[in-house]
Amino acid sequence: MGIQQNSSSVLSEFLQYLSKRAANGEDRLPPLTVLSKELKISVASLREQLEIARVLGFVDIKPKTGIRWLPYQFAPSVLVSCAYAIELSSEYLVQFRDMRNHLEAAYFLEAVKQLTENEVEELFGIIESAENKIEGYPPLLPHAEHRDLHLLLFSHIENIFLKGILDVYWEIYEYLGYSVVSDYKYLKNVWGYHRKICEAIAEEDLDRAFQLFMDHKELIRWSPKVVNAYQFE
Repeated sequence: MGIQQNSSSVLSEFLQYLSKRAANGEDRLPPLTVLSKELKISVASLREQLEIARVLGFVDIKPKTGIRWLPYQFAPSVLVSCAYAIELSSEYLVQFRDMRNHLEAAYFLEAVKQLTENEVEELFGIIESAENKIEGYPPLLPHAEHRDLHLLLFSHIENIFLKGILDVYWEIYEYLGYSVVSDYKYLKNVWGYHRKICEAIAEEDLDRAFQLFMDHKELIRWSPKVVNAYQFE
C-alpha cells in the first residue's frame, strides 16, 4: 500500500471531524442526528464510523453522557490488530515479541537512567514477590510480576507509541489467554537475571545492566514455546 499524501485521505468523515474537535479541546460531541446533518452522512453510516472510533479507543459512548472524545492512545488499535493477526497464525506473536525485544534494547539505557531510588526499591520488591511465588508449593508463575518489572523499567520513556506496543505485548498474553509455560529451572534463571540487572542499576553500572538485560533476552531461545493457557486448565 502506498503512502497517503495526508491523513484525511485515510480517515472517515467522523474521524476527521473528531480530530478537529479534539485539537480544539472539545471533549463533548453533539447527538448523532446533529452530527449526521453537519457531516452530511446518514445516521447508519455515522454509527458504523463511530463504532470504529470506539474500538480504536478514540471515543467513549455512554447512555447518559453521550459521546465523549478520549485522549489519544496507541495501544487499543495495536491490540485489535495484533489479536487478529495471532488468530491467523501464532508466528505473528513471535514477530511481535521480536519487535518488542528490539525496542526495549534500544530504549533501555535512556529508560533506566531516569529511574528514581524509590522505583529501584520497587523493582526489588517485585523481584522478591516473584521469587516467593517460584519458591512456593506448588510453584506459581509470576506473570504479573514479570509485566510490572518490565513496564516499570521503561515507565519514564515519554513515547506514546512505544508505550502502546509494550502495554499490548503483555495484554496479548492476558486477553487471549496466553502464558509462557516454563519449568522451574527456567523461571529461576530468568529471575536470577532480573535481580542481577536491578543490582547493576542500583550500583549505577548501567553498561553491565544493559549487557545482563540483553543476555536474559536470549533465554527465550531455550524456553518452552508459547502456548494457549486454556489448553492446560
